[in-house]
Amino acid sequence: MFFKKKKRNLVDDLELASKWVAKALNSSNYQADYSVESLKEIDRFFKEENKPDGILSKNVGQILFSLGAYVGDVFIKEFGGKWVTDDGKDAEVNVQVVLDNGISFLPVVSCMKVYQASEESNLYTLYLAIKQAAGE
Repeated sequence: MFFKKKKRNLVDDLELASKWVAKALNSSNYQADYSVESLKEIDRFFKEENKPDGILSKNVGQILFSLGAYVGDVFIKEFGGKWVTDDGKDAEVNVQVVLDNGISFLPVVSCMKVYQASEESNLYTLYLAIKQAAGE
């Protein structure tokens, strides 16, 4: 055997999921360009698609994981940082981003909270809170 296929890990899955959901969002008229402003688009997506006939009515677990991957990538792009994973039972849900400023958060869990309570919680507000905590 000349080439050994690299075994995919959770970070690889996050990268694929982030790219997949960005493409899907853009094709559904939501701006997903990995900018901070695109977090407002994700909030709008949750508000508009969290209904019985909305996009979130099917495959919600996969979509929330993918949105969490995208959100984590936006924060890493804005603040610097990295994904931190483990091999635990709920690794996909509990994957975290540790930012260069020392702040860490769980982007998939954050997306789950917005999905469950879309009026009280949003991702752009999370960005503002982290920015303020970082003193930026």
